[in-house]
Amino acid sequence: MSFRDLLEGRVLVGDGAMGTLLADRGVGYGHPYARANLTHPELVEQLHAEYVRAGAQAIETNTFSANRVKLAGHRLEERVREINESGARLARRAVEEAGERVLVLGAIGPLGRPLAPVGNIPREEARALFREQAEALLGGGADALLLETFTDLGELRLAWEAVRDLGAPVLAYKTFVEDGETLAEGLPERVAREISGWGVELVGSNCTVGPQRMLGIVEQMSAVGPVAAFPNPGLPQLVEGSVRYSRDVEHFARYGRRLAEAGARFIGGCCGTTPEHIRALSEALRDFRPRKTSVALRRAPGDLREDDRRDAAGPRSELAKKLLGGGFPVAVEVDLPRGNDLSGVVEAARRLRERGADAIDISDGARARLRMHPVAAARIVQERAGIEVVAHMSCRDRNILGLQADLLAAAALGVRNILAVTGDPAQIGDYPEATGVFDTDAVGLVHILSRMNRGEDLAGNAIGHAPGFLIGAAFNPTAEDLDAEVERLRRKLEAGAHAFWTQPVFEMSALERALERLGDTPARILLGLMPLRSARQAEFLHHEVPGVEIPEEIRGKLAELPPQDAPRYGVEVARNLLARARPLVSGAYIMPPASAPELAAEVMEALR
Repeated sequence: MSFRDLLEGRVLVGDGAMGTLLADRGVGYGHPYARANLTHPELVEQLHAEYVRAGAQAIETNTFSANRVKLAGHRLEERVREINESGARLARRAVEEAGERVLVLGAIGPLGRPLAPVGNIPREEARALFREQAEALLGGGADALLLETFTDLGELRLAWEAVRDLGAPVLAYKTFVEDGETLAEGLPERVAREISGWGVELVGSNCTVGPQRMLGIVEQMSAVGPVAAFPNPGLPQLVEGSVRYSRDVEHFARYGRRLAEAGARFIGGCCGTTPEHIRALSEALRDFRPRKTSVALRRAPGDLREDDRRDAAGPRSELAKKLLGGGFPVAVEVDLPRGNDLSGVVEAARRLRERGADAIDISDGARARLRMHPVAAARIVQERAGIEVVAHMSCRDRNILGLQADLLAAAALGVRNILAVTGDPAQIGDYPEATGVFDTDAVGLVHILSRMNRGEDLAGNAIGHAPGFLIGAAFNPTAEDLDAEVERLRRKLEAGAHAFWTQPVFEMSALERALERLGDTPARILLGLMPLRSARQAEFLHHEVPGVEIPEEIRGKLAELPPQDAPRYGVEVARNLLARARPLVSGAYIMPPASAPELAAEVMEALR
């Protein structure tokens, strides 16, 4: 019995939620539901049987979160195979004891952490994790594999690639947010066309939305062929510490029939649905007969790949034009004050523009100090000083949602130069008890910026006009492990970085050594220069700031000079280095002392 056999000439009814039902039956929300396959096997089998008696013609194993990554959070990573095999056996036993002709689907969900480059799970490792779970499910008796509740289309494709050659039918479901703009923009149909081209048994959508919004999704996806639809009963609410969903089974069943009329051929429920929802759905669909169509998915011509759904937009700022057009731009970092008065920053930016600077750099809470949001500050400086700004964006303080929201704001405000940085740990700053987020790092943020330059967010939703960001990233030529630093630069380049701002460099040999290691890597480098103002500053940077090396000769000379002459020598060192390095790099990034931004203008004299 194949999945296509079950679909022929009718609508197949699936089961409902397992996790929320286990919670209702006493397996608490802090308990990983998949572990119930070992700790509460009788209950799991009983719930499967209840769904079969309610009319489900295909049931899912209790293994949605049973991958090594998610189980590691509960110290169960070594029991992956045992939990999945047990989940499949319990579902199989419930079906056999009921004596019904019911299919067992081995449920596989996303890993729970972003994949590289946004996260730190390499793609090959992710494939192995998906395959490990799939092999265990098939070993336990699953008839088919169900890849469900994936938000990231790239991760869904990777999961499909990992399991497609195991000899079992594969169903693949994408989840969509509750967002009318998603429907208006046509994302569900585009997704269905792409997934259908992979060769899956059935494409569908599940979770996140209720039956009414699921109807709009199915209406679009069914343009490609028959689809699966597994909505929630509605939006959840928190009641006395527990998550609750709508118990209106008639509404759910009524929309179940409308889903069938719209082209869904496999319909069930997701989070919050119960055997009562499935019983009502089964009754509503009892006499429904779909129009005669082939149950095989109609392949979409061209099979759209994730990386070319939209053409990338090149960077559009004036800084980008000069940098990418063969000029030699100069960016100057100006420190933000602690408060909300930017008058000094605006005045310094205006003077630097008059002295030849092309852009002002504004850091994002460097050294974990509390400062104004860099995008807000950038907008003010651009508007009042008439010079473009490079806004640094740190991954420390924002999750993936917040980072993308801030980038949308930057695009709307005309801030088109972004420098992606991972960020300093919160422990060294003003609020050491603050929590660092670090959902992703600089490589992942570069990837996000590159996706936005294709006019879409990480979930594939259109964001309007592609913002045309100039995507900058950091590079340290004096890193202790230069090979690792060069490899990280290459990863940023592959993710979409256009140029690299370096840490401050103080000797030509260090720059030449780094450039030699880069070889023919097509990286545009903005050389970091810091005009030192005192021997004390040099000692601090050399001994206490990671990644900064100042030759002993320079530190010794600063110590010999009278304090009033030290800044002049610091400018001279930076100026000489800039003059010698100019043929080797694409621009300069000058970091003057916070109290003396005019020193940057003196360094720029070397370019005349």
